[in-house]
Amino acid sequence: MDTLLAGHLGRDILAAVALGQSMWSLLMVGGSLGLMMSMQPSVAQLDGAGRRAEVWPVVQQGILLGAGAGVLLAIVQVVLAPILAASMGLPARLLPDVRAYLYASAASLPAFGVLFACRGASEGMSVTRPSMLSALAGLLMVPVVGYPLMYGLGPIPRLAAFGSGLTLSVVTTIQAIGMVVWMYRARRTYPGLDRSRGGWRPDRRTIGALVRIGVPMGLMLAMEVGMFSASTLLIGRLGPVPVAAHSIALNVTSLLYMVPLGLSMAVTVRVGRAVGEGDRRGTRIAGLAGYALVALTQCVVVAINVLLGRPIAWLYTDDPSVVALTATLLLCAALFSLSDGLQGVSAAALRGMKDTRVPMLIAALAYWGIGLPCGAWLAIGCGYGAPGMWIGLTSGLSFAAVLLTVRFLRATG
Repeated sequence: MDTLLAGHLGRDILAAVALGQSMWSLLMVGGSLGLMMSMQPSVAQLDGAGRRAEVWPVVQQGILLGAGAGVLLAIVQVVLAPILAASMGLPARLLPDVRAYLYASAASLPAFGVLFACRGASEGMSVTRPSMLSALAGLLMVPVVGYPLMYGLGPIPRLAAFGSGLTLSVVTTIQAIGMVVWMYRARRTYPGLDRSRGGWRPDRRTIGALVRIGVPMGLMLAMEVGMFSASTLLIGRLGPVPVAAHSIALNVTSLLYMVPLGLSMAVTVRVGRAVGEGDRRGTRIAGLAGYALVALTQCVVVAINVLLGRPIAWLYTDDPSVVALTATLLLCAALFSLSDGLQGVSAAALRGMKDTRVPMLIAALAYWGIGLPCGAWLAIGCGYGAPGMWIGLTSGLSFAAVLLTVRFLRATG
């Protein structure tokens, strides 16, 4: 929705927001999201072992960890990201809007940390509806908050890229507050959750356990998102049309990836519960069910990319040149969608087993040793532009999918 709003402000604003998002998302996914994904397996294993009364102290420590890490990430974004943007050789006319987006969106990072801590805990107890309703509320708030901030309305000035980042911060803060209040007050939703235990004083042991699990996951996600962010920055050297088309295609692909992502989260929880119960066979079955479902959903994704690429592109922009290139990129995206889904569910199954360090190393090799170098070589070295970048990224995702799948099957065989 945010990209849709930016797209109709012109190709330069869309390109600037895309570049800002590529740097922001690296910190958000690799930091806030990745670190707090430790909540799901930690809570799921306690729940599977019949120890739900011990979950609330973990929730409290997770909120403290998420908020603290988010503040540090926000400082990093405000101080370092604009310097990075200026050093990447991007068109000079885009830099003010890129910086504006980064300044305004920094406040979303602590809120995301708190939100992901609560969502991870709720999902770890197999209660997923609050996460869905929170996400739906955020989606509905984006146009209500974003349109006046980005386009101007009455006394509100037209803030364009700054308004886009500010929208993200406002909406995410509201979501985080709502999720904390819900988890504390909705006692029927979480039976057996003892809120009298624990406290808001930082506990080294609990936070240390979450960090040991979450840091490798955060680094793994950071390397994947960083691969796409770096590809956006590299394509930015080719001009506003390629970067705008790349941004739209990446946004569509990310949106379609939400289904296998949701399934992978379910796999993490089901595998974690089976591990907590000491059920080795159930662990393998949970993973295999995830593979089957993701294979099915990604076949649908391929069909959407192939058949509806051009109509989807017109939703984002009125620029014919951007539409044409976006449709081509969505055809390329169809090639790696299956590998992307399989590597996601494999990593999720291994997370449920708290196996995060080796997958991190596999991701480093696949994404930065294969995917990004191949993409850069095809896009810039061979002159294939943005389509060459997407083909190169496919090779990295495919390599990761094979190795992660083999590791899970061997661990449960």
